[in-house]
Amino acid sequence: MTFTLPRRAAHRVLVRRDVPVPMPDGVMLLADRYVPVGAVNPPTILIRSPYGRAGFLGWMYGRAFARHGFHVVLQSCRGGFGSGGLLDPLANEREDGLATVTWMRSQPWYGGSFAMYGPSYLGYTQWAIAAETPDLRAMATQVTASCFREAAYVGGSFALESTLAWTTLTASMEGRLGGAAAFLAPRRTRRAVMSGRPLSELDLLSAGRPLPFFRELLANHADHADPESPYWRKRDFSASVGDVLAEVTMTGGWYDVFLPWQLKDYAAMRAAGRQPYLTIGPWYHAGLKMERAAGADALAWFRAHLLGDPSGLRASPVRVYVTGADEWRDHSDWPVPGTRAERWHLQAGSGLSTGNPSPSEPDRFRYDPRHPTPVLGGPVLLGNSMPRDNRRVESRQDVLVHTSPPLAADADMIGEVSADLFVRTSTEHADVVVRVCDVHPDGTSMNVCEGVRRLTPADRADADGVRRVRVELWPIGHRFRRGHRIRVQVAGGAYPRISRNTGTGDPLGPGSAMVCCDHEVLHDPAHPSAVVFPRVGAH
Repeated sequence: MTFTLPRRAAHRVLVRRDVPVPMPDGVMLLADRYVPVGAVNPPTILIRSPYGRAGFLGWMYGRAFARHGFHVVLQSCRGGFGSGGLLDPLANEREDGLATVTWMRSQPWYGGSFAMYGPSYLGYTQWAIAAETPDLRAMATQVTASCFREAAYVGGSFALESTLAWTTLTASMEGRLGGAAAFLAPRRTRRAVMSGRPLSELDLLSAGRPLPFFRELLANHADHADPESPYWRKRDFSASVGDVLAEVTMTGGWYDVFLPWQLKDYAAMRAAGRQPYLTIGPWYHAGLKMERAAGADALAWFRAHLLGDPSGLRASPVRVYVTGADEWRDHSDWPVPGTRAERWHLQAGSGLSTGNPSPSEPDRFRYDPRHPTPVLGGPVLLGNSMPRDNRRVESRQDVLVHTSPPLAADADMIGEVSADLFVRTSTEHADVVVRVCDVHPDGTSMNVCEGVRRLTPADRADADGVRRVRVELWPIGHRFRRGHRIRVQVAGGAYPRISRNTGTGDPLGPGSAMVCCDHEVLHDPAHPSAVVFPRVGAH
């Protein structure tokens, strides 16, 4: 299936640059207006971005929609690209967004309703005001969520690589690097995190200066990882998703950092009786293929809900790409109807099967934070997150590997994946990383999904010191083909995607003590450790 923009008579576009938009505190934010020449009372699309207004964004977002007859307001968020005030990521998007809508309503060109568009942070700015703007008729959100807390502290850990990459990017885009910062930030971040320097100094290596947002998240990890933290009160809009009356379409990727929480937003809207559209493709966060598909989807969505032309909409609200089968499938809802939970138990002798485990000794490994277990592939904010061969990681002594026999038939898994493990650790503070791989007949072991859970003393053990641990992995839409094998990895780290666990619970600062952690993973009748898959079409 291909995603292409429809060929319609294109409008000539006039651009009004650096239009000042007043905020209640006196700060002026700048916006560019893209006006479709000849369009009569064109509907407005509002796009709010921290990444500037010119270049790629101006062409792909401003001009592209204006050429199809929409009036576009592309605004720079507070503290960047000419907009006044100080950049405080996530903190001001509700107030500034609502003030921008108030300003739009006073303009002679405003027709009484509008839509919003954009991926990632641009999608977050949509959720920030969506429940409070009755004239917002449509939203097209991509690879985003209504709250970024869980993506920053995934499973309670600190998402080191993605957080440092984003703060490095935003610190560099207005400098001499300009748009090249998007390509250089991942390289600089990787060089910094592999330097061996303390976490508190990594921003100096990646960006050349202190990055306040990175340091804020790092220094206050224990507080900010808590969903009840006051820090998130004006940064978390997940509670209001069900109140949104706008028509919403969501585009996500199996390898995107925000996918689990984007699907929670979808579920919240469904629980409120709404019917958003959902598309999940074989994409990662910053991929151009995703951008092209999202643009085509949004254009059809806006034509339907702003211009009254539903001809471009598909019949089924949910469309997912099944990797391994390499095909698109349409469904009526998510979770996909007809799925059932199927437990694949860790077995003695590094086995994996749907049968109950037999009596066996635990598997053991030692995690050393001074030499943290590396990660190959998996979702990151910037850079290519496509699957990679994991055999090099699987050969390490600090990674457990359990593999099924070759499959006698195709196994389609579409939905949420979790691990239900029984573990014993020598330190109360530890990470449990679980990864699922598809092992091809030639032995290649390609990662499919993964998850992490950071354990603390609050995760209480039984009298034998065993803790039952649930790890939420990334959702999947994947076919494990006949003749392939399913593999599960269990480890104590995934560096640098997440910061190393020092084993002490101490703040993530300079000079932190590091303690090795001995892990035991039990898999016997009393402790049936398993990965739970969403099986489709098999009984």
